[in-house]
Amino acid sequence: MKRNWVLWLLVVISSGVHGQKTMGIFTNSQDIGAVHKTGTTTYDGNEQIFEISGAGANIWFDKDEFQFAYKKTSGNFILRTRAKFIGEGVNPHRKMGWMVRESTDTDAAMVCATVHGDGLTSLQYRKEKGGQVEEILSPIKHPQIIQLERRSGSFLMSVAKSGDPFWTVELPHLQFSEEMLTGLFVCSHEENVVEKALFENTRIVIPAPKELVPYRDYLGSHLEIMNVKTGKRKILHSVTNSIQAPNWTPDSKTLIYNSEGLLFKYDLESGEIEKLNTDFVQSNNNDHVLSFDGKMLGISSASGEEEYGSLIYTVPVEGGTPKRITPIGPSYLHGWSPDGKWLTYTGGRNGVYDIYKIPTDGSGKEIQLTQQTTLDDGSEYSPDGKYIYFNSARTGSMELWRMLPDGSKQEQLTQDAYQNWFPHISPNGKSIVFISYMPEVPAGDHPFYKQVYLRSMPINGGPIKVIAYLYGGQGTINVPSWSPDGKYIAFISNTQL
Repeated sequence: MKRNWVLWLLVVISSGVHGQKTMGIFTNSQDIGAVHKTGTTTYDGNEQIFEISGAGANIWFDKDEFQFAYKKTSGNFILRTRAKFIGEGVNPHRKMGWMVRESTDTDAAMVCATVHGDGLTSLQYRKEKGGQVEEILSPIKHPQIIQLERRSGSFLMSVAKSGDPFWTVELPHLQFSEEMLTGLFVCSHEENVVEKALFENTRIVIPAPKELVPYRDYLGSHLEIMNVKTGKRKILHSVTNSIQAPNWTPDSKTLIYNSEGLLFKYDLESGEIEKLNTDFVQSNNNDHVLSFDGKMLGISSASGEEEYGSLIYTVPVEGGTPKRITPIGPSYLHGWSPDGKWLTYTGGRNGVYDIYKIPTDGSGKEIQLTQQTTLDDGSEYSPDGKYIYFNSARTGSMELWRMLPDGSKQEQLTQDAYQNWFPHISPNGKSIVFISYMPEVPAGDHPFYKQVYLRSMPINGGPIKVIAYLYGGQGTINVPSWSPDGKYIAFISNTQL
């Protein structure tokens, strides 16, 4: 009897977020300073939400009083959460946010990204033990997304209302200890009052070190899902190595991802992981795509002639002996046509990367659909088969485009400050989810380990909103990853684990 996939997902999350302790990512919680009312920190492992209650007169001058959930963190880090106060509150200056401090002493040197009850948002800091608190104000009022980053000797606070890009203020040249107490806090700003706040999508990211060599060295990975409407995220599986590019199977049972040249199936009911048999085709990259009916899997792999690099194969979704489709390479798969007759891919021919299509049975020649001197990539059919969506650097920045399946009527859909990659069309054909790199990333590059946005927009272009703020990039969402009901997407985020 077929069971609802949402129930499977709840089972995975409750059994799984496997190994989470009652404190979640933190190791300690306590009141700092001489608070008059005891604060508490609770963690719901099923929902992955922190609820923090705190009293305290203030965090100011040379004395701090608040509830603190924290762990020790060394070196550079990125702290991110989505937060909100519970209730109307008593004092408009109640505070919540991220804090890093050198000790639990009430007058310790510290930095905090602070949101007040009245919406005031500031980067507050005490440069040395026993010193006075100073602050840098942000123009953003009542943000939901709060991020605090340590980057060598600087601290950066980035805040946003859900759906908007970050606004960042920086505190440079602040030399603290290598190891800091890092965590979430709540202060009521009233000695005899306890205030509460909720924190979700909470992440402590340890970014890539400067000496990391891409494609040789890798960070750890979180396999995540997110409710596209609410923005609520859940980690299903975490590993210390690199996993990439999850596909959501049409039967709602499985996520398929790649790792270290192999493909794996993650069972959404049990959380069990099984290697997918691709026989002699190894060295698989993160360009693997399911047919619309879910019966076949297209894969890209460097298992053929060395001079071609990546070639495209197809294999039954349950595994087996793959069939080679592209005669030459490099060829990187990105889409199936809804009728199952065509594969679209990025082909490198004579040093230029354009979009091609080829019959899925391997019987015909490849057909070139775009012809540019710059990179075209990420081709994907709409569910109705009317368009192929893709990303192109032809205007000088990487933007989203679409064209008819014969390559005609190519039209641009985005034009903004970001580098936009890999358009993925919702099952109902109404919206697009894609990944956006910051402007400083070269248009033709989609590297690992950057701060990126997942963004969405209507299928024909229009207003764009941020739906996820994360650390990732290459391998995060290279392939179609919508759930069959269109409510969720799956993706990979990264950190040193």
